[in-house]
Amino acid sequence: MSAAAATATASDAPKKKSKKLLFIIIGVVVLALIGAGAALFIMKKNAAAADDEFADEEPAAHVAKDPKTAPVFMPLENMVVNLADPGGTRFIQLGLTLQLQDAKTETDVKTYMPSIRSDILLLISQRTADEMLQVQGKEKLAKDIITAISKEMDYEIADSADAEHADEAPKKKKKSKTPPNPVQAVLFSSLIVQ
Repeated sequence: MSAAAATATASDAPKKKSKKLLFIIIGVVVLALIGAGAALFIMKKNAAAADDEFADEEPAAHVAKDPKTAPVFMPLENMVVNLADPGGTRFIQLGLTLQLQDAKTETDVKTYMPSIRSDILLLISQRTADEMLQVQGKEKLAKDIITAISKEMDYEIADSADAEHADEAPKKKKKSKTPPNPVQAVLFSSLIVQ
């Protein structure tokens, strides 16, 4: 009987250990769930408190752009032009994109594209490398391109002399009788001077 009793005792010991291990695992899982629930509760409480802090402030007005008035971007082919530097050894590779008022303007610009491209090439070829490397030079070129396109397409151009005087006397605001130019901006997509 002692051999049978020893076998019975040996089989009871693993059952007791496995039950004990099972209770430990269940206890750990329950504690983890309680901890996760407490963390979630605290995070929600903090988020609600943060929302209450900003509740007094007015939300920023989000103005959606009307697709009817959204600008149209028209990329031009890259241009490689000799610059007006002494010796004629410097050149520029330039990528431009025109920001236009609407799709109708894009169609109109495409109609005049050979003349516009020629005007742009002439404007760029009159610049030096130093002018093209400065921000003011790029801004002046962009304004000159807008003016050239506007003249080519018979758009009215706001007189630059009036604009200069407007800066001197800001007290007197005259309404411009000139409609807004449908060529809104010239954007540089690439510019390499060599």
